[in-house]
Amino acid sequence: MAPVNIFKHGADEEKAETARLSSFIGAIAIGDLVKSTLGPKGMRLENANILIANTGMDTDKIKIFGSRVRVDSTAKVAEIELAEKEKMKEKVDRILKHGINCFINRQLIYNYPEQLFAQAGVMAIEHADFAGIERLALVTGGEITSTFDHPELVKLGHCKLIEEVMIGEDTLIHFSGVAMGEACTVVLRGATQQILDEAERSLHDALCVLAQTVKEPRTVYGGGCSEMLMAKVVSDLANRTPGKESVAMESFAKALMMLPTIIADNAGYDSADLVAQLRAAHQENKTTFGLNMSDGTVGNMVDLCITESFQVKRQMLLSASEAAEMILRVDNIIKAAPRKRVPDHHPC
Repeated sequence: MAPVNIFKHGADEEKAETARLSSFIGAIAIGDLVKSTLGPKGMRLENANILIANTGMDTDKIKIFGSRVRVDSTAKVAEIELAEKEKMKEKVDRILKHGINCFINRQLIYNYPEQLFAQAGVMAIEHADFAGIERLALVTGGEITSTFDHPELVKLGHCKLIEEVMIGEDTLIHFSGVAMGEACTVVLRGATQQILDEAERSLHDALCVLAQTVKEPRTVYGGGCSEMLMAKVVSDLANRTPGKESVAMESFAKALMMLPTIIADNAGYDSADLVAQLRAAHQENKTTFGLNMSDGTVGNMVDLCITESFQVKRQMLLSASEAAEMILRVDNIIKAAPRKRVPDHHPC
C-alpha cells in the first residue's frame, strides 16, 4: 500500500481551501475537515523538505479594527506598518534558513509572507487544523514547531513528491512517499450523502475488526459455521439435561441458528433451505462448513478462506446474551398514567 496523504482545495473562501479528508494510518481511521492554501498553483515538488509549524503569520499589517493607535499623522501609521513588515520578513528569513521547500502552518498566512515564500520557491500551506498537522507530522517524520531561532534543533518532515492530481472533478494535493511507515488516504465518492455515510461506517467497522484482530490474532470460521457449530453443541447438551434448563438451552441454540439465517436472508437466498443443509452437514461432522453467499450454497470455509475475528465474535455473543438476560430479568413495565382530559370551557 503506497504511502499517501491528500488535501483538497477549492474556492470556499479567499486563499483557503477545504477538503473532506478520510484517511487511515495503520488501522486507525481518521476523518475531519482540513483547510489549506497552495502557494504557486500547479507546482510539482519532488524530494520535499517540510517544516510543519503552528505560528502566527498574519501580523504584516496593523489590524486597525482590532486595536487603537494614537498618532499625529498618517505617516506614523505607515511607519508602524513598515516595522510590522520588517518583523515578518525577519521571521520568514529565519524559517527559510531551515533549508525547506514546503511550509505548512496551522494558522493563517497573509499576503506578504506568502509572497516572500513564493519568491524563495517555497510552497506554503495555511490554516491546516491541529489534527491535520499532527497527522502530517506523524507520517512525514517531522515535528510541529513554533520558534525558528535554532534550525539545527528542528526535525523536518520529508516526502518524495507533492503534486496536484484530479479525482473526478476535484483537484487534490497529493503527498506521496512519506518518511515514516505506511499511510494511505481513502477517498469516498457516492451519489448521495447517505451512500457516503454508509460507506464510511462500513470502512470504520472493517478497520475496527482489523484492529481487534491485530490485538487478538485468533480467528474462527465465518459464513455461519461457528454459530451452527455452537448451536449443535448446545442442542446436544440440552438433550442430556433434565428439567426446565433444557428449554432455555434449546432457545439459546435456536437463537444461534438465527445468525446464518440472517446471512442468507440478507444475500437474497432461501434461508430455510440453506440453514437446513448447513445443519445436516454439521450433523455429519463437517465442522468447517458454512454458507457460501457467492454461489448460494453450503461450502467449506477452509477452502473459501472465510474467517472472522475471534475477539469480535466473542464480544458479540457476550453482548447479546447479556442483553437477553437483562430483558428477562424485567418482570414489570412501569408506565406513566395517561393525563386526564379536562373539558375546555373557554374556547377561543
